[in-house]
Amino acid sequence: MRRREFIVGLGSAAAWPLAAGAQQPEGMRRIGILMPISSEDPTGSERDAVFLRALQERGWIEGRNIRVDRRWAPFEQDLVQKY
Repeated sequence: MRRREFIVGLGSAAAWPLAAGAQQPEGMRRIGILMPISSEDPTGSERDAVFLRALQERGWIEGRNIRVDRRWAPFEQDLVQKY
């Protein structure tokens, strides 16, 4: 291996972590919601909408900077433990 190729390779290897770190997007926050009611229950939909609206007022937008994982477990202890 020639000296010039070695120096170029060494320089590239040293700069690679800096370039890779700069290109990574900001991590998205994740919120988990466990609702003890059915997904078809209108109360659950209303609560979900109010919660998301309150988050939006504070600058948190679902799909942009937060991810919301919803789980519905209407009176089923097994599902609650699973989730």
